[in-house]
Amino acid sequence: MQLHWHRRDIRAADNHGLSKAAADGPVAPIFVFDTDVLAHASPPRVRYLLDALDELQSWYRTQGSDLLVATGDPRETIPAVAEALDAERVVWNVDYSGLAKERDAAVRLALDEVDVERETVHDAIFHEPGSITTNAGDPYSVYTYFWKKWRKREKPSPYPEPSELVGAETLESVVKQVDDVGIGSLPTIDSLGFEELSADILTAGTDAARERLESFCEDAIFRYAEDRDYPTRNATSHLSTDLKFGTIGIREVYEATEAAAERAESEAEAESVEEFQSQLAWREFYTHVLYFNPSVVTENFKEYEQGIQWRDDEEELDAWKAGETGYPIVDAGMRQLLAEGYMHNRVRMIVASFLTKDLLCDWREGYAHFREYLSDHDTANDNGGWQWAASTGTDAQPYFRIFNPMTQGERYDPDGEYIKQYVPELEAVTSNTIHEWHELSELERERLAPEYPEPIVDHSERREMALEMFENARGDD
Repeated sequence: MQLHWHRRDIRAADNHGLSKAAADGPVAPIFVFDTDVLAHASPPRVRYLLDALDELQSWYRTQGSDLLVATGDPRETIPAVAEALDAERVVWNVDYSGLAKERDAAVRLALDEVDVERETVHDAIFHEPGSITTNAGDPYSVYTYFWKKWRKREKPSPYPEPSELVGAETLESVVKQVDDVGIGSLPTIDSLGFEELSADILTAGTDAARERLESFCEDAIFRYAEDRDYPTRNATSHLSTDLKFGTIGIREVYEATEAAAERAESEAEAESVEEFQSQLAWREFYTHVLYFNPSVVTENFKEYEQGIQWRDDEEELDAWKAGETGYPIVDAGMRQLLAEGYMHNRVRMIVASFLTKDLLCDWREGYAHFREYLSDHDTANDNGGWQWAASTGTDAQPYFRIFNPMTQGERYDPDGEYIKQYVPELEAVTSNTIHEWHELSELERERLAPEYPEPIVDHSERREMALEMFENARGDD
């Protein structure tokens, strides 16, 4: 008998660890709400996780089994359940964050104490850290070279669902034996210490993820390269939260994109599919960066940027968080985040640039805000994205390339459709006027949209201040 510990793999299909465990006999599944991990969680992600677990538990029950659920310390829960099951071993998929590595090392020691074997496998990414390196054997810090090797590596096929599961009656008897380690029913968001969600997040679970993948591969993937930067063109996959929680496997996603590539009717469509695949490689690249550089969660990746003197203006930061900066595309993005627990990727770059280059605010403030409100927050990806925008990270945007928020709005939301959706104060304003908002007089802005705020900073002035700030930090470099 085997025990599979679900973590960021809330699915039965294409689950490497679950499939590995099931290959050697009946497998029992468990999920533990780790209190240390919950300390870094937020309502959007907890809500999605609970809904996804509910679907997964229902699947196990249709198979005559069940999903054990516990809340507490996995160092106590996992060994206790393994012993009660008389399990030969515990199998789980690797998580690459610093917190996860510390937790997993402690669980391994706890299993050693009760003489239960354990095995960890790679699942969330194709190629484990250290398997794609420079010719000198070092991890890459430039994405382009990483991508060239990533795209040529063979990708495994999806793993099958488990064929043999431990029966529900056996699991029920186990629960009675370990009633002191937090085993129980699926908790509520309130019982976990979080407020009920106000944001309208995507439907959770494997079924919904597969629907999103199928829909994307029928149409948008073939115009992804051309349309993905335009928030109103519906050209992205919306799979980021699914991949973050593992409600769908990366191999299943890649296989679907390969099938789409075979259906491509032109070279442009085939290249568009590859462009989306390159985004999967970006996720993996940032995971490798985090694995080899765990300090990037709190420190600049580039050493010479450690001396940046960020501004600390609480009022400007609060205006940014609330979507009240007076820069329409920025405010639309920040309000989408609050309303949906999500933000279009191009807009994420725009609002991140605005925080770090216009407000001259530390990227860590933005990262913390995103971590609180994004349903798809992933430490590696979000940190990589924020440090890219702040020009402090690996393969980052050069510090002298500073997004003009008005130009970005005009380019990627020319009709103002996205802006008007999230900034209703501007609904009656023409798109041309919206994109010239910063150039209007105070009286004109008051007449056109009296409820919408004035621009809180002058972009041209702040651009010069940002250049000076970075040049001072670089010194003679």
